[in-house]
Amino acid sequence: MSHASDPEVRRGLNQAQGHLASILTMLTDGRSCLDLAQQLQAVESTIRTVKRALIHDHMEHCIADAVADGGMSAEQALREFKSLTKYL
Repeated sequence: MSHASDPEVRRGLNQAQGHLASILTMLTDGRSCLDLAQQLQAVESTIRTVKRALIHDHMEHCIADAVADGGMSAEQALREFKSLTKYL
């Protein structure tokens, strides 16, 4: 299934992947713990942003569209929304 947020998600995941590769190189090079922690923070932040974009897109389009099209009841939508909130 394609989502409106796919380009943003792909871009963010590629960015996180680049940061992780950089961190592995930094470990090999013996860089400081402070430098490593800073890069790990960047990875966490990027992943958090990507996750939020994907979840918001799912709520705005997949759930809302399914309810509007009659493919999902309001009760099912609420259950799915509640399940998603644990990832925010």
